[in-house]
Amino acid sequence: MKKSAAHPFIERTLAGLAAVDAHAGEAARLAGQRGLLQSLDPRVKLTGALLLILAALSSRALGVTLAVFVVALAFARLSQIPLRLLATRVWLGVFLFTGAIALPAVFTTPGLSLWRLPFAGWPVTAQGLRGATQLLLRAETSATWVLLVVLSTSWTHLLKALRALRVPVTAVVILGMTHRYLFLLLQLAHEHFEARRSRSVGALSARQRRQVAASSAGVLLDKSVQLSGEVFSAMQARGFRGEVYTLDDFQMHPRDWGALMAFAALAALAFWLGTRP
Repeated sequence: MKKSAAHPFIERTLAGLAAVDAHAGEAARLAGQRGLLQSLDPRVKLTGALLLILAALSSRALGVTLAVFVVALAFARLSQIPLRLLATRVWLGVFLFTGAIALPAVFTTPGLSLWRLPFAGWPVTAQGLRGATQLLLRAETSATWVLLVVLSTSWTHLLKALRALRVPVTAVVILGMTHRYLFLLLQLAHEHFEARRSRSVGALSARQRRQVAASSAGVLLDKSVQLSGEVFSAMQARGFRGEVYTLDDFQMHPRDWGALMAFAALAALAFWLGTRP
């Protein structure tokens, strides 16, 4: 009997860890592409995305929110970011989560009844359907812009851009350390399950799988707590105080200023069209 058939639980866990590592590698590759967003200053991308997200969230017109979403799709194509990646990482999850939240509004919002749900008899109102669609479209648009910025920018540059926009040091430190320890935990988990696989013989019962999962979680938590304290103490001893430093300093070029003005103009237009009576 092959080992992969003997304990598929461990094999599936290792495959999941490898998939997460592959996703991280793909994100780093996309950030290094020669695309439109990749060529812009990180501060410009971050500011532009925030302005367009605010415009989409404040808009009361479905067409305006949809237009901001279409602009995001155009930027994705020009930045060589596959739409398939956006669909699998953002659109599906946001649709399921936000859709579950917005679904009751379709039936509970008073207004013009379009039809009634079979068997239950619940009325589907035009106002409820519009409100649910607006909420879903806003969530999809915001998440798409956030992911575009993340996929087109290296993590260190993104943190530095946040500090340049006066985001508090505490928030930047939390983001940076969380990102670092997530990958540290992945490495520890991979090593732990590799060692477990090399010592396992025969198939694991349901009870044994639960024991492996519980014990692995405890061991990884203990290791991560100890290692995080050691790493943070070492960083503090070397002068780390929350600021992010990189070898290359941010410099605004003419294309960056042009892109910033274009972002501001698009956001202002979307805000005006979306909020006018």
